[in-house]
Amino acid sequence: MEGSLLLWTTRLLTLLALVVSVLPLIPSGEWWIRLWEFPRLQLACALVLPLGLLAIQAWRYRPRAEHGLWLVALLAIGGWQVSHILPFTSLWPAEVPAAENEPGEPRATFKLLTANVTYNNERYGELLDRVRREDPDILLLIEVDRAWAEALAPLDEHYSHRVGEVRGEGLGIVLWSRFPLLEQEVKHLVSDRRPSVFATLELPEAGPVRYVGIHPVPPGLRDRITRNDESSERRDSRVRDAELMLVARHVEDDPDNRWIVTGDFNDVAWSDTTRLFSSLSDLKDPRRGRALLNTYPAELPLLRYPIDHLFVSDGFHLVDMDRVRMPGSDHFAIAATLSVAKKDRQKPEASAEEQQEASEMIEEGDEDADEHGVSSD
Repeated sequence: MEGSLLLWTTRLLTLLALVVSVLPLIPSGEWWIRLWEFPRLQLACALVLPLGLLAIQAWRYRPRAEHGLWLVALLAIGGWQVSHILPFTSLWPAEVPAAENEPGEPRATFKLLTANVTYNNERYGELLDRVRREDPDILLLIEVDRAWAEALAPLDEHYSHRVGEVRGEGLGIVLWSRFPLLEQEVKHLVSDRRPSVFATLELPEAGPVRYVGIHPVPPGLRDRITRNDESSERRDSRVRDAELMLVARHVEDDPDNRWIVTGDFNDVAWSDTTRLFSSLSDLKDPRRGRALLNTYPAELPLLRYPIDHLFVSDGFHLVDMDRVRMPGSDHFAIAATLSVAKKDRQKPEASAEEQQEASEMIEEGDEDADEHGVSSD
């Protein structure tokens, strides 16, 4: 009886792991499908349980051919999940080169900080002190509502330039910069409720640098637009995906400039959408070849995912990058110091298949925004 129970438990757990591993391969924007792209590290670790049960059952009741089949299945599932994680470890080549000190040729450096403050967080003074200690040259804060805007007003004394939109319900986004803003605009790419910051910064030794700060809608978020709790539904990933593709198209259409794109993407670094974003824009993730830097949820270490991002174009090298605990926020901030480098890499052309996939994502995102009455048109 005990042996049968162990084997059946192993079978069920393995089949469950197989199903949730295959689900993200389905070309659908449904939130309950897309969310399984997030916990790949956790799912890989969870396979220890069925592997242990299988080992116990085989040891107590003698190995059989079936044990070998389940072992192969579990190892294949684990290998599939780990293959998405490995590029964000030191075992992989770094995408963004490390800055090197060249004698006689010091390079200009600057620091960025991107943080989701969490709009219902009331630890205003502590978070402001943390920002001051980090002392970034470029600061993007997300979920800035009216109360947060008032609490962060002292930042205007330290930064000469500011652009953004203050909104409630976690929708505000504001950029502070020590560098002049040659151009600045708040855009609503897909949804009129989701602002994005577009600016052109005048950086020393780099000249104009195009900057984008974004915060797309997360899949699985319960829709609060109708203000009707009984009819509210969870949003799928279509608007998020469309916003990321539209930003990628902006970068793709202006390849001669240096670019920095950062924000809370509400998408993990290894997802198909984020990888397509990187491929279309030719922007690179400094974490690749270095570390995951999981940022959310900050209070649950075993369930954290890397959803707060920094992408840069050719023309930047990485001096340092780390996550920063922000008092009261459910996100870690991402802090990075970059150096200006020569821009000498030729941008590869995205494939026709990738262009078609991006176009379909944008079209589906527009349809979703129209359905929910939040289209930016």
